[in-house]
Amino acid sequence: MSKTIRALTGGHFIGLAAASALCAAAPAQAAPNCAGPASDTWINITVTNVRNGNGLMAVTLYADDSRRFLVKHGSMYVGRVPATAPETRMCLFVPKPGVYAIAVYHDEDSSQTINRSGMLGIPTEGFGFSNDPPTIASLPAFRSVRLHIGKTNLSTRITLKYP
Repeated sequence: MSKTIRALTGGHFIGLAAASALCAAAPAQAAPNCAGPASDTWINITVTNVRNGNGLMAVTLYADDSRRFLVKHGSMYVGRVPATAPETRMCLFVPKPGVYAIAVYHDEDSSQTINRSGMLGIPTEGFGFSNDPPTIASLPAFRSVRLHIGKTNLSTRITLKYP
């Protein structure tokens, strides 16, 4: 019997149908590696195409406001977890159900900033966005990365692209 069921039943054995009903009624709990200020709403994120387990995976949450997307101090917050290859899994708290945008980068040197090169400032570390929009010639348009998080415990995948 799971810990949740034991907690709800005081440790007593109950039938499978009753256990299913109790689990459905029990509030969902976020994974222990959820990042960001705790809330009743979170999204599970799987970052794929991670080339190595060096450093951190930085996941940035943006409100539904195109003027704040990818600008300095424009994000709501950044969650960081150790990177694992070939994919990194984590969850991210969001303030409440709604529309958000997510940007991810593989902070291979744990500097807590995305490394860039040249006059154009092209990232030298892997990066990706919610909805996996194309980023060949430029950064994605805000409308292409908007993600509706209508309830808690949903999942999304973001594929990293390395220069």
